[in-house]
This record gives sequence, structure tokens and C-alpha cells, in this order.
Amino acid sequence: MGKLSHIDDRNRPQMVDIGDKIATDREAHARSIVILPQAVIDEIDGDEISSKKGPVFATAIIAGVMAAKRTHELIPFCHPLGLENCSISIEIDGNQATIDCICRVHGKTGVEMEALTGASIAALTVYDMCKAMSHDIVIGETRLISKTGGKQDFRHVEQ
Repeated sequence: MGKLSHIDDRNRPQMVDIGDKIATDREAHARSIVILPQAVIDEIDGDEISSKKGPVFATAIIAGVMAAKRTHELIPFCHPLGLENCSISIEIDGNQATIDCICRVHGKTGVEMEALTGASIAALTVYDMCKAMSHDIVIGETRLISKTGGKQDFRHVEQ
């Protein structure tokens, strides 16, 4: 196994030095799945759910973007990034809400953690805003769908 990037020669945690890296355009796409019970599905009006706390998906989108921008405050060793864009979309198909978060930056390090954080917090916000209707909400898989820029690109392949 190779040397871990966040461990120094004395086996102590460290932030990765990106000082000599070249800034490139980088983008990451993450997705979270939320399974909604019928009690929540029954409250869908068009493409939004209204709960006692307000518009669920609109609030989840705002929360996800806010979280993506603050990822470096939540996860040790993440570099603070000035995101150039963070977009979150939420689509309903049957009883499943699919939350997609795409982050973009021109920088020296990738935005995978920002995209994953944005999608995750949006999913948690859906749960929080709908829990008065049902606690049978399931936050399912959260995964990186793709990333571009940096050493190598990545694209998840459905199996």
C-alpha cells in the first residue's frame, strides 16, 4: 500500500500541500437518494413538498449549497475553496427523491467533498423537514457520480 496523502513520515495527520499544484478547471457531481414513505408522497404538489416548516425541496437546495461552501469547516484537511458554482437539483420518481449536487471551481484541488457534502446535507434537510409527517424516511446511497480536472477524471459506471 502506498503512502497516505494525509499522513506525514511520523504517522501523524497533515494537510496536503497543494502549493506547487497547477490550478485547473475542476467539477464534481454527487448524488444522494432519499426514499419517501406514502405519507410524505401524498404531500407533493407539483414538484415541491410543503411541510409545517415550509417548502422542503427549496429549503434543501439552499442548505446543500450552504454546506458545500463550508465543507472545509466540517471535514478536517479539506482546503477552503471559492466555489465558482454549486447547483443542486431534486427530482421525484415514484417514492424516490434523487438529489444531485454539482460543484465547480478553478483551483489546485478537487471539489468531490464539496459535492458530496452538498448532496448529503440536502438529503438530511429533506428528512428534517418531513419528519413530522413520517419517520420512515430513508436516506439511501450517497456517491460520487463523476469528477473532472486534476490528476485523473472519474465517472461512476452503473452495474
